[in-house]
Amino acid sequence: MAFHGWKWLLLLGRQNTLLKAWRSRRGGPSLRWKRCCHWSAGKTLDPEVRAFLEENTEVTSSGHLTPEIRLRLLTPRCRFWREKPDLWPYGDPFWAIYWPGGQALSRYILDNPRVVKGRSVLDLGSGCGATAIAAVMSGASQVLANDIDPIAGMAMILNCELNHLNPFPITIKNIINSEAGNWDLIVLGDMFYDEQLADGLHHWLRKHIRLQQTEVLIGDPGRHQFLSHSIHSQLHKVIEYSLPEHTRQENNGLTSSIVWSYQPSNSL
Repeated sequence: MAFHGWKWLLLLGRQNTLLKAWRSRRGGPSLRWKRCCHWSAGKTLDPEVRAFLEENTEVTSSGHLTPEIRLRLLTPRCRFWREKPDLWPYGDPFWAIYWPGGQALSRYILDNPRVVKGRSVLDLGSGCGATAIAAVMSGASQVLANDIDPIAGMAMILNCELNHLNPFPITIKNIINSEAGNWDLIVLGDMFYDEQLADGLHHWLRKHIRLQQTEVLIGDPGRHQFLSHSIHSQLHKVIEYSLPEHTRQENNGLTSSIVWSYQPSNSL
């Protein structure tokens, strides 16, 4: 099975993985940000994992909205573009795809550094870490990247190295439904794959806005699950980007991606 087909299995599987992790926290004790499991800036990567990731991904900055950012991704020149998915030894590599919602957020931040300059930023569902990297490049005072996959955390550190940045803190705990953190800005892309997960995000993000006056930016290329959710009526379109041809081909013909500002009319 070519990775192009496998990629769509990942797209469907991502929703199940996120749902399982989120539901496992429902009703459980809240987590404060300082208690989350972090990769620190000085964390040493497992040499075998590093070697595997470096061997089986390609460093690229082309075909995406942010040529300023170099990333390790799965491309047609990689072995696992063609290999059977069950031969990949780690969790499904969602992080190895630069999803269009994340591309739009990263492009917007790079073009409008005032959005993050001097501010604290949480990148939720960070994946490859591109949006967190864009925030650091644009002068954010504090950046925390979050992804439930520890391999994603390792990949983010490699991507920081590629862009000559000191690694930012990375938490690999599920933090949806946790206590509100004191963040100036939360960014999240390509996270609305299921109505129940979207409901949880909706509630959690509203809590941050109500308690901390946090600003929230969402990146999404207009998938049905996102457009049909009630949260869509509380979004304000910030900017729309035409996707490069390479990204269109990887995403079943999606042609553009939008950055939305989440401004709920009733945060209670």
